[in-house]
Amino acid sequence: MITLCGMTLSNYYNKVKLVLLEKDLPFTEELVSTRSKDEAVLAATPLGKIPFVRLADGSALCESQVICDYLEALAPTPPLVPADALAAAKVRELCAFMELYVELVGRELYAQAFFGGSLDEAAQARVKKQLQRNLEALKRLARFAPYAAGTDFTVADCAAYATLPTVAQATKAVLGEDLVAAAGIDWKAHLKLIGTRASVQRVNADRKRDQEAAAAAAAARSGG
Repeated sequence: MITLCGMTLSNYYNKVKLVLLEKDLPFTEELVSTRSKDEAVLAATPLGKIPFVRLADGSALCESQVICDYLEALAPTPPLVPADALAAAKVRELCAFMELYVELVGRELYAQAFFGGSLDEAAQARVKKQLQRNLEALKRLARFAPYAAGTDFTVADCAAYATLPTVAQATKAVLGEDLVAAAGIDWKAHLKLIGTRASVQRVNADRKRDQEAAAAAAAARSGG
């Protein structure tokens, strides 16, 4: 049995969860906060990052794309990566591009967008410039025809689910403009398309449940 460790509020956790659900692999979930200092967690994910998975033989894997590649090798049917070597590499290329050049850059906005932090104007301007450049580049690489990498649902769609809506919402909140949409990437249409899948519906429902529970707990602590 695979144990998926992390939390549903993490976009990369949900990326891996989508793959597990699409593969119909049995798994359990274990709530683990990011940046944990627990030695048992650090043995599995040395930087305390989530998600990570614990496997039945006692081993563990961290880094979402590594986990997804392992799951593809473990359960190649249904495929989330093409059989052709070059086509498979192109799917993984797209995943890496979205995560390194869009999500990782946009992540600098998250503290202000979602957690009450702040980012100075110079940093905002720098992030905006980088994202505009990188999103234009992504548009050259992605296909959305209708799925991220072409005609079939792949792990690139799981990566897009984890990346594009979050960055779009963060740029709208902090910069006053949805830079993903402004670049000509119709992430809402993609989200609607994949939202018909049972896996996405399950992930959305679980995340909403935990968001509501977190909000209720915060309200109780504040006496509201």
